[in-house]
Amino acid sequence: MGIPGSFPQAGRRLRSLFSPRSVAGQVFLLQLALVVLLVAVALVALVLQDRRQATAEARDRSLAVAAAFANSPGIVNAMTSPHPTAVLQPLAERARKVSGVDYIVMLSPYGFRWTHPDPKVIGKHVTTSYDQALTGEPYQTTFDSSLGRAVDSTVAVFDDKGSVAGLVTVGVTVERVSSTVNHQLPVLLGSSGIALLLAAGGSALVSGRLRRQTHGLGPVEMTRVYEHHDAVLHAVREGVVIIGGNGQVLLANDEARRLLDLPEDVEQHRVGDLGLSPAMSSLLVSGRTATDEVYRAGDRLLALNLRPVGREGRPQGSVATLRDTTELRALAGRADLARGRLQLLYEASVRIGTTLDVFRTAQELAEVAVPRFADFVTVELLEPVLRGEEPNGASNEMRRIAAAGIRDDQPLYPVGRLIRFVADNPVASTVAGGRPVLVPDLAASDGWRSQDPERTRRVLEYGIHSLLSVPLRARGVVLGLAEFWRSEHGPFEQDDLTSAEELAARAAVCIDNARRYTREHTTAVTLQRSLLPGKLPEQSALEVGHRYLPAQAGVGGDWFDVIPLPGARAALVVGDVVGHGLHAAATMGRLRTAVHTFSALDLPPTEILGLLDDLVTRVDQDAGAEGASEAITGATCLYAIYDPVSGSCVLASAGHPGPALVSTDGSVSFPEIPVSPPLGVGGAMPVESAELQLPEGSRLVLYTDGLVEDRTRDIDTGLGLLRDTLAAADPGDSPEDTCQAVIDAMLPARPVDDAALLVALTRRLEREQVEDWEVPDDPAAVPGIRAEVTRKLDHWGLGGISFATELIVSELVTNAIRYGAAPIRLRLLRDRKSLVCEVTDGSSTSPHLRRATLTDEGGRGLFLVSQFSRRWGTRYMDRGKIIWTEQAIDKREDDAPTSQENLLDLWRDTEL
Repeated sequence: MGIPGSFPQAGRRLRSLFSPRSVAGQVFLLQLALVVLLVAVALVALVLQDRRQATAEARDRSLAVAAAFANSPGIVNAMTSPHPTAVLQPLAERARKVSGVDYIVMLSPYGFRWTHPDPKVIGKHVTTSYDQALTGEPYQTTFDSSLGRAVDSTVAVFDDKGSVAGLVTVGVTVERVSSTVNHQLPVLLGSSGIALLLAAGGSALVSGRLRRQTHGLGPVEMTRVYEHHDAVLHAVREGVVIIGGNGQVLLANDEARRLLDLPEDVEQHRVGDLGLSPAMSSLLVSGRTATDEVYRAGDRLLALNLRPVGREGRPQGSVATLRDTTELRALAGRADLARGRLQLLYEASVRIGTTLDVFRTAQELAEVAVPRFADFVTVELLEPVLRGEEPNGASNEMRRIAAAGIRDDQPLYPVGRLIRFVADNPVASTVAGGRPVLVPDLAASDGWRSQDPERTRRVLEYGIHSLLSVPLRARGVVLGLAEFWRSEHGPFEQDDLTSAEELAARAAVCIDNARRYTREHTTAVTLQRSLLPGKLPEQSALEVGHRYLPAQAGVGGDWFDVIPLPGARAALVVGDVVGHGLHAAATMGRLRTAVHTFSALDLPPTEILGLLDDLVTRVDQDAGAEGASEAITGATCLYAIYDPVSGSCVLASAGHPGPALVSTDGSVSFPEIPVSPPLGVGGAMPVESAELQLPEGSRLVLYTDGLVEDRTRDIDTGLGLLRDTLAAADPGDSPEDTCQAVIDAMLPARPVDDAALLVALTRRLEREQVEDWEVPDDPAAVPGIRAEVTRKLDHWGLGGISFATELIVSELVTNAIRYGAAPIRLRLLRDRKSLVCEVTDGSSTSPHLRRATLTDEGGRGLFLVSQFSRRWGTRYMDRGKIIWTEQAIDKREDDAPTSQENLLDLWRDTEL
């Protein structure tokens, strides 16, 4: 196995040997040209000779075959037979194949073909002339055919009477008999190749010897070295000194003479006689290797490099190069300063703008510049910027929102101070003109000291002496300014303006982004707060606590609601809209409004979620038709209705997590709730519900997925944590306390996703607060029912509303008997602030309120009911309906007429 890399190296050496620039290469090219010329001449001669010989042989062969065939026995009889072709065609083809000719054609004396290799042309007349052959002399002709150059021989056949019986024509191509070139060409090419190999070998030997003698330099390189030797030495910006093994200077270029102040005739002088420093002289004659060793030569600092040359056993020498580093030393300090500034800008790009908070971004600007660029930094912003608004013009009033320094006891204005810059203060021009201002000596600036003479005096006494004020500009608008102060560093210079402006520009863009985010976030939060319930409505069925935490990225679509329902019932709702921002908040508001609207119809949870699903599907279809990209599909909702009379709770879910139930003994469970697809996805699938029986004092916990699930915690882990938190809560805690305990245990200060939490403590109406009667299907039973209602109201201490209640009961029960169906029941519910009257019958026909005309006998009953009650409505059941009314117990809240006189006022119409 060869040495790795030996083949590529050998190839490079071989290419260098035969390079046209080398002597061997030039000799080899000459020899190659001569060999090629000789081979070409020999080949031309061989071809010409072969062509002449082949033509002559073709003439002889065609003539011999024609003559032999013409004189063959029986040829005359065949030609004079009735059918010459039948006899002659097979004979001609066999003879053609045996003799190696291209064709044998026999003709009648008149030129018609008897035979031919192609049977299709037999019998056709030939166009060539054969008169000479008819006289008895053979006729030969040479021509170019499609198969190449060919020879044709024609011989006449005579009968016994001396008459021409026919003609024999034989043709053969020159290519068929050519063979000289084919035999001699390999010999010729082989000889040429041997000659080329010998020439190449000789050239390689000559080239190798020459390259060893010239250290690998060819004639062109050698010429170039000699021609440009002096020019190169004297043109370089480094000094070059060549020293012999005996310590004498053999060569010094112009730069070396200048740097070392050498005489004109320095060559052949010894190094020790040149007046150099002893240390430099010792190095130059030491023969050792040196790299960038600095020596003083007059008022210059020279970097010296030394390399020994020569072979062992021969006189040693050295080559020294010298470089003037005096200016480089001065530039090194500036380079370090520039490198420090670049590093500062790099750190600023990384550290400034890590959050979308205006105050934090300003503080990051202050911190990144201390202490590398300034000893103290303060940042002021315009008031509209802090509110997320667009500045409406230059203002001299700014609020300081960030400060940093090498010490904390500096006497500058504190953070939070509203500063009004006076007109003489140079900083005011920064605000007005948007240009940086450099004050290298604060003590000499009367305008700056006029801002606050007492405070500026203390600033100067503290040691702060220089100020650089730079505007924070973004999109051509001044947002504020950054002030850089120095006490330990030297005064600011003009070169510092670039770095300060770059820092300010980076920070301004980040502050503007944070400002716009603040504006959008404030808008979204305002919108969401206006859409979420600010204060839950009063109701006696549940004691409710709630929490909503927006996500770190902004407001989202999580929402909750508590909706009072007729019959002292209450609806609990939680929902989640996919996404964050204004669209999610607006979508949440639309869904919440729709839920309120559908809840006013007093429908069961399954029907309400079905209507919501249809609404979301229709809204998304309309949005898709208009080209909107953001859809509502995927929103979830959990809807529950709690009845404090029976303690039942009916729940339905559209893709939303089920509730947690905390029993009175403190145990926590997650009831199985049928989960339908999210809103807009369900299509024609029905929504299913579940009914729970909740004892008084139990807690029903409704939440969104942001509470139990995030990127680092799956939902099972979150549910386990929720279970533990609820189980550890004190049973005596209020729902608000429970909410706070859950939020503290499960969510960070700035959650990734928004979360809504609703904790409802169940209450039950006491049996004393509920009274119901079965009503016979007989109008005569109405007075008795009315009397029992009056007695119950007196027992409850509600005699003040007995007249209105009697009228309402009488009207509703009479309508149920007259227009409804059995069974008919009457129920009174006494709540804390209201009295609910419910009449149930088996009919699904709903009454409608209308205003009767003067001639109508009926139609005034429901009008009276609506006037005497605070509100009324109809609730449908699986079989039948409930017509209910609600009256205020507190007189201050009851504006209904309560006497006969007030009742008559309802019909005092000016049209009568």
